[in-house]
Amino acid sequence: MAADLSRRIVAEALGTAMLVAAVVGSGIMADRLTDDVAVALLGNTLPTGAMLVVLITILGPISGAHFNPAVTLVFALKREIGANAALAYLLAQVAGGLAGTFLAHAMFEQPILQIAETARTGSGQWLAEAVATFGLVFTILTGLRFRPDAIPWLVGLYITAAYWFTASTSFANPAVAIARAFSNTFAGIRPVDLPGFILAEFVGALLAMILAGWLLAEPIRQMKAAE
Repeated sequence: MAADLSRRIVAEALGTAMLVAAVVGSGIMADRLTDDVAVALLGNTLPTGAMLVVLITILGPISGAHFNPAVTLVFALKREIGANAALAYLLAQVAGGLAGTFLAHAMFEQPILQIAETARTGSGQWLAEAVATFGLVFTILTGLRFRPDAIPWLVGLYITAAYWFTASTSFANPAVAIARAFSNTFAGIRPVDLPGFILAEFVGALLAMILAGWLLAEPIRQMKAAE
């Protein structure tokens, strides 16, 4: 379906809000139910991956289901979304992410406005975020080429895996990182640590775009040469 910009913006805001509510809310629930950090992380992982499958399936046909400024930047650079629309997406994603954090706090009867105190910094964390976002964007671009119908599951499963193989637990999303800075819970990140995370996420996304562009173009050139 072809949706006008206002509907696409609402879809991006709603999707990001529900994604962040799942991330923060499941983190709070997991932290309440167990003192085992590994079990708590698993309790945070599975709802996030599952929510991504649902949101991309139902909102993808409306807005493309970016829910992520790094993804939007890549599609803008590929000229698949205009600059004005991309900026509107970014603002909607950040606003939606903040709304999702506040909603999660309200559901668990916590103070609505919080500032995270969890330190997440250092070269290992930054590298992990670059790797996580690289993998996410590469999964999206190659999935769109070969199995567009499977994108919801590909993204959901990738993020589920990346929670566990990256040192940062795979934020892979500047809007989500910003939203988590306003939650002093299991999912939080200190605001002072945001710049390193966000820079690493954009770098990872751009590297994925470059590699996927080269890798996916090669068979086309070979087929033309064969003709």
